[in-house]
Amino acid sequence: MTSKVYYTDFRVKPGDNLLKKLKRLCLKAGIRDIDFDKKYVAIKIHFGEPGNLSFLRPNYARAVADLVKDLGGKPFLTDCNTLYVGRRKDAIEHIESAYENGFTPYATGCHVIIADGIKGTDDVYVKVEGGELVKEAKIGKAIMDADIFISLSHFKGHETTGFGGCLKNIGMGCGSRAGKMEMHNGGKPTVDHEKCTGCHTCARNCAHGAISFDENNHANINHDICVGCGRCLGSCNYDAVYNENDSAVKELDKKIAEYTKAVIDGRPSFHINMVMDISPYCDCHSENDMPILPDIGMFASFDPVALDQACVDACNKETPIKGSLLDDRMHEEHFHDRHDHFTNTTPESEWEECLIHGEKIGIGSREYELIKVD
Repeated sequence: MTSKVYYTDFRVKPGDNLLKKLKRLCLKAGIRDIDFDKKYVAIKIHFGEPGNLSFLRPNYARAVADLVKDLGGKPFLTDCNTLYVGRRKDAIEHIESAYENGFTPYATGCHVIIADGIKGTDDVYVKVEGGELVKEAKIGKAIMDADIFISLSHFKGHETTGFGGCLKNIGMGCGSRAGKMEMHNGGKPTVDHEKCTGCHTCARNCAHGAISFDENNHANINHDICVGCGRCLGSCNYDAVYNENDSAVKELDKKIAEYTKAVIDGRPSFHINMVMDISPYCDCHSENDMPILPDIGMFASFDPVALDQACVDACNKETPIKGSLLDDRMHEEHFHDRHDHFTNTTPESEWEECLIHGEKIGIGSREYELIKVD
């Protein structure tokens, strides 16, 4: 079944601006068909790791939030805590990082709520109908509490999944700490003995008795007992508990699609991709390399699979930017052109698997009609 994807470029005439174009795009794509009246609306966005400058400007979040309020909804911006150690690993630092990058209530017109709580352990187990690898996804509670879900994604490259767009923003982004571990490696954390102080906080937070201590008072996690809930990782103030990140790329892509299904199944959802500042790596980095492709435009759809497919296709029609990482890759000795900018940038990625699996489990179609909006 062919889905509709709406698109507008970044050209504006005097008297117009990009924020107005974004609102027109959303309206043309049918966002008004959703009943927003007095409904809580989660707007899932990546706030950007401080130091990175390629994340979406807060102005775009404001445009979407204002539109939701105009339609009668109660919007909030949201994301879940990170699995890796950085400035967004707990809700306090995460909100501070969001504010530092401009996502304050005064700038965006709505509040920031970190969906999986202070330590990344506030989640809901959601059944995945038809899931092959995930039977119950672990999703940030505030996201599941919302009546309506909107994704506002920065479409760019990614060092593992090839590109990060709508499905990555939803699937990986809405997973709690335990959910992110499940996607990355089956949910079994490990302890770095050099960082462990022997405070026993992790053991006190383990409901399954999986943590013991050796003769040096260093924690060890028994993976045969551990259920991968992530509470030890969230409770450690010394970053001694970590994820080994060993999931195969294709398996990771499939899990992202299944987590996306858990988030959007059974309630209204709408999706926006901003194809701009197309950096080669994720906004989770505390730095960003120059874009690999020129800015292309804004895309919107009710279908997250069709949306990502349309954005990939649009990117692959563009010429790489001279001097970028993609351009460097294409001039390396023995370069093999795969005729795909994201695979050429990250050859080990298997990005298509996520879209194939998403279509298979019924969250969208790779067949789409692209409709231009002025």
